Parts: sequence; structure tokens; C-alpha cells
Amino acid sequence: MSPISGEQLNHKRDERREQIIQAAIKVFARRGIIGTKMSMIAAEAGVSHGLVYHYFATKDELFTLLIQGAIEVSISSIEGLYDVSGSPTDKIKLLTEHILDPGNTPFFMLIYQANHSDGVPEKVIELMQQYPLQAYIERLVPIFREGQQAGEIVEGDLEELVGNYFTILSGIMVLGEGYRIPVVDFVMRTITKTIK
Repeated sequence: MSPISGEQLNHKRDERREQIIQAAIKVFARRGIIGTKMSMIAAEAGVSHGLVYHYFATKDELFTLLIQGAIEVSISSIEGLYDVSGSPTDKIKLLTEHILDPGNTPFFMLIYQANHSDGVPEKVIELMQQYPLQAYIERLVPIFREGQQAGEIVEGDLEELVGNYFTILSGIMVLGEGYRIPVVDFVMRTITKTIK
């Protein structure tokens, strides 16, 4: 039997760390910070309770790391729409599909938990103040404006319209597992004049 190289050990450590992060995303997204215990994350990851603490000293540290990542993913998802070709409706539909994709929903739910849960670490509160819902609304308003000008998006106050769009998506995510997720076209009908 050949000895394990340092590179193999580092790879294994990275895999374990990522396994714990993915489990933590699921658990925190469902239960929030107060309702989550490190033992729950360990069970979800299929690792020992002590191994989680080997990678993350506290639950707050892990939650903060995940929120930073969730903010980056959500902001880049919205900003990436400006690089995509297609009509404003096409871009909003793409974002809606992305948010409602079961693989992505936990990232958006983490942000919801950070905004609505008690016991959120101070660093997370600071992050949420840097990126409030208004920051997301402002990034989408130009696409909605372009859609109104093209006759694709319903008339009305743009910030209110984008805020309502996010409210619908948040409501769908909060209802969570076991609830029949509406099709993307249903969500799109709430903001568009016609569906392509």
C-alpha cells in the first residue's frame, strides 16, 4: 500500500469541507440559525459531530460564511442578466427559473433566513445592511423598465413591481417542501402582459 500524499489529503479535506457546507446550506435554509444545531449539520453531511467543529469553530462562523456566499450568488445571478441576450421578459424568466430551481432555492432561502430569523450573528446583520432587498430591486429595475418600454411588462411603479415579484418568489420558497411549486409561467403572468 502506498502512502497518501499531501495533495491527496488536501483534496480529501476540501471534499469533507464542501460536504459540510452543502449540508449546512440545506439545514440553515430550512431551519434558520436558531433552529439549527451543528449536530443536525453533521447528520445531514453524514459525518461525525466533531468533524464539523474541525472545519468550523462555531455555528455563527459557518452561517456567516454561507450568507456571504449566498449574497455573492444572488447578486451575480441578477447582474449576469445584463450579459444575456434576449428580451427583458426572457431575462426575467431566466432569473425566475434560476431562483425556483430546487438546486438554487436554498441560497435564496439563506438570505431570507438572514433577514427574518432571530439570533443572526452581527457580521450577518452588517452584510444584510450592505445588501438589503432594495439593492436587489435597484439591480432589476432597469430590466423591468426596458420591459415596460417594450410593452412586455405591466405598467406601474417599477420599484413596487420588482418588490412584488420578489415577494411572490419569497412566498413560494418559504412554503417549502411539500408545497406544489407554481410553474415559472404562472409567476411571469403576474408581471407581464403576454408570455412568449
